Formats: sequence, structure tokens, C-alpha cells
Amino acid sequence: MTSLKKLILAFTVLGASAAVQAADSNFASLTYGQTSDKVKKSSQLNSNLGHPNADGVIGKDNTWGVRFGQQNDQGRYYATYDYVSGSHNGIKLRQQNLLGSYDMFLPVTSSTKLFGGATAGLTKLTQESPGFSRDSDIGYAVGVQAGVLQQVSQNTSVELGYRYLRSNAGTEMSERGGSKQGSLSLTSSAQTYLSANYAF
Repeated sequence: MTSLKKLILAFTVLGASAAVQAADSNFASLTYGQTSDKVKKSSQLNSNLGHPNADGVIGKDNTWGVRFGQQNDQGRYYATYDYVSGSHNGIKLRQQNLLGSYDMFLPVTSSTKLFGGATAGLTKLTQESPGFSRDSDIGYAVGVQAGVLQQVSQNTSVELGYRYLRSNAGTEMSERGGSKQGSLSLTSSAQTYLSANYAF
């Protein structure tokens, strides 16, 4: 290959790379949804508290979040923080997620895309039930998400999505000034959400 051909090839590769980078845009999002958790109880907790329904503690509870990331025509990657809390049968839990995600886009029309991807990060589970000592734990979170993205204008879009996460965050329940009554372990979370996105 001649030096001229090598030079032309190098400029072509650099030009294509610059074009891809130029196509990337930053975006920020506000999300609102509902989360339902699956929570495993220890046999000690079941015995001491009469088999409480821990799955109902966070069950279709309001979830708020923010996201920041970059996107192009092929996909996007972003960081998410979201928050949800709930109480049921005398048990109160708070869940906070800090996640990194990647989605691939599948265009349907010029303004509508399907998306799907994977997520990994951390989940903090906090137990703050009345009459019990506050306790928290941070565990892993891994999962998948999918949905539909609708472009509204050049810089704004909305989406409807579903995300499923597996986790191992767990907390203990001990009476204030008393003994341990048992433990709770978060096994999975399912969230349906709406998001408003702004590209800049």
C-alpha cells in the first residue's frame, strides 16, 4: 500500500471516528414510576413477628429518580439514582439505587424507538420500622430493562420502560433496647416508569 493510500485511509478512519463522537449528545432525565420488591424473611422473623407480608412493604410504591448520560442513534449509556420507600404490617423500608446502564435502540419510525439493555450497580436497603433500631445495608444490583422511546422535539423525548433487578441487600430487625427479631433480604425489584429526557 502506498503512502498516499495509507494517508487517505488514516483520514477516513479519523473522520468516521470524529463523526461518531460528534453524533453523541449528553442527556438528563427525570423519572417517575412504581416499584414492587420481593423480600425474603428469616425463619426467626417469621416466628417472632407472626409471618408478616414483607413483599407488601414496597409494593407499587411511588419511585422518583434522575439520570445523566450520553446517547447516539445506536444506543445510550447512563447513570441513574432513584428512591422509593414503603411500609406495611409495621415494617418500613427505604430503597435507594445507584446504577449504570446501557441500552440499544431499535427504530420503529423516524420518531419512535424500542430499547433494551442491561444494568449493574448498588442498592441500599434501609429498615426504619417504628419500635425497631434503624439498620441499613448496601448490596449489588444487576438486571435488564426495556421499553419505548418517543421523540417529542429535537431535544426532548419521553419514554415508558420496565426494569427488573436482582439484589442481595439485607437488614436486621432489632427492638430498640431489645433483642434481634430476625432479618430481611431483598431478592428482586420490578419497576415500571415514565421518563422525560432532555438532550444537550
